[in-house]
Amino acid sequence: MQFIKPGINIDFIGKRRAAYVVSALLILLSIVTLIWHRGPRYGIDFVGGTVIQVKFQSAVDIDTIKQAIAEAGLGQATVQRFGQVDDNEYLIRSDMADNPDQLSERVAEILAQRTATAAEIQRLEMVGPQVGKDLQKKALQAIFYSLLFIAIYISGRFEQRWTIAAVIAAALIGAVYGLSLLNLSMAWLILAGVVVTLALFWFLQLRYAMGAIVALIHDVGITVGVFSLLDKEFTLPIIAALLTIIGYSLNDTIIVFDRIRENIRNHPRRLLDETVNRSINETLSRTILTSGTTLIVVLALALLGGGIIHDFALALLIGILVGTYSSIYIASPILLLWQGRTRRA
Repeated sequence: MQFIKPGINIDFIGKRRAAYVVSALLILLSIVTLIWHRGPRYGIDFVGGTVIQVKFQSAVDIDTIKQAIAEAGLGQATVQRFGQVDDNEYLIRSDMADNPDQLSERVAEILAQRTATAAEIQRLEMVGPQVGKDLQKKALQAIFYSLLFIAIYISGRFEQRWTIAAVIAAALIGAVYGLSLLNLSMAWLILAGVVVTLALFWFLQLRYAMGAIVALIHDVGITVGVFSLLDKEFTLPIIAALLTIIGYSLNDTIIVFDRIRENIRNHPRRLLDETVNRSINETLSRTILTSGTTLIVVLALALLGGGIIHDFALALLIGILVGTYSSIYIASPILLLWQGRTRRA
């Protein structure tokens, strides 16, 4: 399907510096937001605790619910409305845990007494603090190693440097393991690993891998920043959404990289910036159609999927928008960092 007429030549590369400024501001805002909130707001999946979803027959006061929860032995808890206002549903979060069977009955009874209306426990989830820490560590590892092995794949496929990519991977895994023996937190270990990875890619001129990884870090960073700005919780479904965003953005980037490599081979005397810009325009129709149809589905999930899946769909929505942008304005222009505008590919 030809959505955009052939021969279109939008000057994406000419506007790359403006795009760099926009991306830098978004990343800076994400960092400031994370510092302001003292890091991501982790859900019980990662810090342990109890989540209770309760439905009342009529509207109740949130302070009354908090008092009832304190009487049930869950200490200070946060309470917020869940779903539509007319649903009279509330989400209760506490950092304390108890026997789930006994807790469900006790909470329902105390809530009914305190609010003078019937209370039905819709959902009760409980995670121990040690399990939460282990899940947090594994989630960060999943994101880091997905980025690392993606970089290996890109280096091998587009630059035919499988051996160097494999050596880099082995060295980074060993370095991260060695630093872990110093009892550094997983977040600092991953940050160090990402910095070393980018430095090696730059030194070894693995330009396709560099472009792909920078774009993926850009997408994940902005998505995390928006969630922090909105004070949304980071749970296991959100980590799944971030990994999905990485895969989606990479797929879009590979399509553009394939066309760039093909055009470099077919037009060896064309300026590199012209080749990159032409390749982006030639894949623009596919990019818009793919992103557009995916966004329709994700938007439907966000609006109609209910409270349980809303944050997951929101993360995908942000990631797809940012990922489409980064494939055009971040990943592809980075290829030009090794060659001037006047140098021929």
